[in-house]
Amino acid sequence: METVKWGIIGCGDVTEVKSGPAFNKIPNSKLVAVMRRNSEKAADYASRHNVPKWYSNADKLIHDEEINAVYIATQPDSHAEYAIKAIEAGKPVYVEKPMARTYHECKEMVKAAKKYNVPLFAAYYRRSLPGFVKVKELIEDNQIGKPYTVNIQLFKTPSSQELHGDLPWRVKPEISGGGHFFDLASHQFDYLDYVFGPIVEVNSIVVNKGGLYDAEDTISASFRFENGVIGTGSWCFVSSHAGICDKMEISGEKGKITFSCFSFDPIIIDNNTGKDFFHYEKPKHVQQYLIEEVVKDILGTGKSPSNGETAIRTSWVMEEIVKNYYKSYKRTVL
Repeated sequence: METVKWGIIGCGDVTEVKSGPAFNKIPNSKLVAVMRRNSEKAADYASRHNVPKWYSNADKLIHDEEINAVYIATQPDSHAEYAIKAIEAGKPVYVEKPMARTYHECKEMVKAAKKYNVPLFAAYYRRSLPGFVKVKELIEDNQIGKPYTVNIQLFKTPSSQELHGDLPWRVKPEISGGGHFFDLASHQFDYLDYVFGPIVEVNSIVVNKGGLYDAEDTISASFRFENGVIGTGSWCFVSSHAGICDKMEISGEKGKITFSCFSFDPIIIDNNTGKDFFHYEKPKHVQQYLIEEVVKDILGTGKSPSNGETAIRTSWVMEEIVKNYYKSYKRTVL
């Protein structure tokens, strides 16, 4: 294989800027087809993005002989189904996050990838973004000494849709696996896995305070990494405007690093030598750095920092945190 020729299943909003255009901006990568069940929207996307082919049927895209890799950007309830079909067809898969609704579904995806010896990647792109790479480098360079603790705070206001009962799929557990916690905190936990390795112990309190939907909206959790670092986190998705917060803080024996996960605020390092700020802009195509690493991995010239084996660990953490809350749901927790 000299060029990775991509097909996208689910060319919705996330693919418009964050990911879709990046496939044609990377060496040895080309976007050749897109699929959406609404044929008019699929054709419109293809026309606007200069994509040669479009489909309204996922199976036809998967079995298009020109396509040799598949990007799955549908809602999470179909991630496992489409990923396994593409893997069975022998085509590497890059799937949106969260990797699937449940840990069980993720296990089936990883199982299929191993069985057919087909690469599986997940769109946890912070593992490749310059600012987040910088934080990891600061820790590895001993800028705060031995790391001890991590603290996460993410507080957001409910959307006008939610306030008026027009619920987005992200707060429908049967589609997304949970609420906004699954959609957003998965990025945070996956990044911390990249920095510190696997989380091996989790405790949590998970409730619904706002009553706007059935999914969890307020969460408190503590967790321990295999390397001994301990963490705490608080998430609230029915916060007041005054309470809005997006902060991650890593503390060690010589100082601390403070940064945001979604706001792209400056990184602040405060240690024995003083306080420094590192500024990084949000890239136009935020997934481009990771997609480039995925392309290199598929072609055998590099190694992606995010794959099925790393992403499944994040799915385990998320499920462990919410599992008691969802005892009333018919979901498999392994």
